[in-house]
Amino acid sequence: MIKSYETVNRNEDSVTFGISRMEEIYEKHQGKVDEPHRHNFYTVLLVKTAKGKHLIDFKEFELRANQVFFISPGQVHQVVEDEMSVGYSMVFSADFLVQNNIPLRFIEDLHLFNDYGNTPPLNIEIDKMASLTDLAEQMLSYYLGSDNYKYRAIGALLSLFLIQCNNLCDQPNNLQIVEAGNAILKEFKVLVDSHFTKWHATNKYADLLHITSDHLNRTVKNLMGKTAKEYIQSRIIVGAKRMLYFSDSSIKEIAFELGFQEPSNFNAFFKKCTGLSPGEFRNK
Repeated sequence: MIKSYETVNRNEDSVTFGISRMEEIYEKHQGKVDEPHRHNFYTVLLVKTAKGKHLIDFKEFELRANQVFFISPGQVHQVVEDEMSVGYSMVFSADFLVQNNIPLRFIEDLHLFNDYGNTPPLNIEIDKMASLTDLAEQMLSYYLGSDNYKYRAIGALLSLFLIQCNNLCDQPNNLQIVEAGNAILKEFKVLVDSHFTKWHATNKYADLLHITSDHLNRTVKNLMGKTAKEYIQSRIIVGAKRMLYFSDSSIKEIAFELGFQEPSNFNAFFKKCTGLSPGEFRNK
């Protein structure tokens, strides 16, 4: 089974936001690497200096200086540090957003979270890193203090932090396209997450969205750099990898659970997408 953290604070369920220095987390765990796990909340890592790797949904990214990682609820990840990292780890739940009048749509509109199969870090220039670090330090100061409305202040700072990150990765000449396709992309992601185990074809999702498959593919491609079909396949592969790694189900059982009529079709699909057979992935 996958190790899961359901609440932001394991000792107090009512806490919906947390922020810590990465170096303090490293010292607390004495440098011991945590096993792959997932959270039922959002996680943001602002990395000032680091050496190691960060695995997100079984894809490996170099852990180094001047990065920001965005991990969505449900994503499996593991930070492997070769030495103590310096930076900030921020965690917040959907409840925190609601409590501080931040609509969930705001998070969805930013496109910083929820890209199955490809969640690379945002690489930051040094001058921009100083601004993000200042915002993180202010959030930490409020978090450790006892000021009135401290969580409202943190919510405002968090919103500004995410907006600045979004502005660093948005292409200005694509803003009009992003705005026009936002609603379609959000609905498409929700549908894929709910139905990827039974619907593998793009036209199923296009029909529910009342648009053509070509329109859906163009929209997803413009906003995410991959087609709708590639996004669906990424979601299936992530689901397959999680089951192969964390469950004792047979490959045949996993194939049926993911909507494949024949295990041989699942084997061929998995190998085409990953370069390994399901059995080779599990053994590796």
